[in-house]
Amino acid sequence: MLGWLSHWINAWAALYADSAVLRTGVGFAHVAGLLTGGGSAIVADRATLAAWRGDAAGRLAQARACHAAHRIVIVGLIVVTVSGVLLFGADVDTYLHSRVFWIKMALVGLLLANGGLLVQAGRRALAGDDSAWSRLRYGALASLTIWLATTLLGAALPNV
Repeated sequence: MLGWLSHWINAWAALYADSAVLRTGVGFAHVAGLLTGGGSAIVADRATLAAWRGDAAGRLAQARACHAAHRIVIVGLIVVTVSGVLLFGADVDTYLHSRVFWIKMALVGLLLANGGLLVQAGRRALAGDDSAWSRLRYGALASLTIWLATTLLGAALPNV
């Protein structure tokens, strides 16, 4: 199994290294997925923080908007994940031994876990549970922080 995987990784790394079009396309997909998914999440998080102190109708409208934004965030995360696996495969030795890379991956895990908690809290808010808004508020703050920290580490990764 590992021999087969090693063969495909080496073939991909060689193809990637020899093709400016592939490097550009995969890099673009990674940034576009981050921009689309992360940007939608950040907009939803900021609106959630603004709605937190609003009236019940405004909070309900925001909970619906967040629910709709999750599809865009998920598609963005899928694109980031697929392109990230391709980027990893293009330079396994560098990423495998990079502390910055593994911290970034841990933050991605936290981002996914926090997203799951936000979805649950959003469902409770849509069902009329006002106590869910405290969890939504803290989840939105965590989401903003984690998205930005993950982006920072992604920008730092090629430089360390």
